[in-house]
Amino acid sequence: MNFKFLYFVIFMLCLGQNLRAQYVEKEEEKITTLYPEAVFDSIQAKKALALGKGKITGVAFTKTAPLAPRIYADNMKIMLFPVTPYFEAWYKLRNSKENLRKRRYVYMSDAAFRYRLEAISNSVGKFTFPDMKPGKYFLTGNMSWSSTGSYNEHTGTSYGSYGTQADHYEKRYYTQNHEERLEKFVEVKTDGEIVEVKLK
Repeated sequence: MNFKFLYFVIFMLCLGQNLRAQYVEKEEEKITTLYPEAVFDSIQAKKALALGKGKITGVAFTKTAPLAPRIYADNMKIMLFPVTPYFEAWYKLRNSKENLRKRRYVYMSDAAFRYRLEAISNSVGKFTFPDMKPGKYFLTGNMSWSSTGSYNEHTGTSYGSYGTQADHYEKRYYTQNHEERLEKFVEVKTDGEIVEVKLK
């Protein structure tokens, strides 16, 4: 039997597995960014954000369950974008192509992203966008919050002299961080209208 040839075959198989593992790892690290193909019209966006007499006011919050108490977005940045044809193209592309687990993201162009308004929520999630003209808008914000819990960890077992035994537990506490995207479409129909929204 040709042992040199056998060793060579085994070596090549191991090398191939190693190269394949490296290739898969690099594929997992790959980040894909996509942009809408629509042309951004800065004049249109500027007109959409012109001053008006209306107001958008609301409260931002989330819930862990339908009947659970509200968790308010404290000191969260809320961005308002005018709903233009470019925005609609971006939103449609994001809904169909974005996949955070696969690290595939959909962004607006830098020029389009500049045409926005911002507000900061207070400790109970309230925010306001004043001086809004009639039109359709999109509100979005990334809410960070944490939840706490506990569990009983088995720490050992003791045995008695008559064959008895007792399991011992110790309570452990943990904190879990969450990141949630809050979004909503809003429309101011008439100049001077006050629109109240729940951003959740």
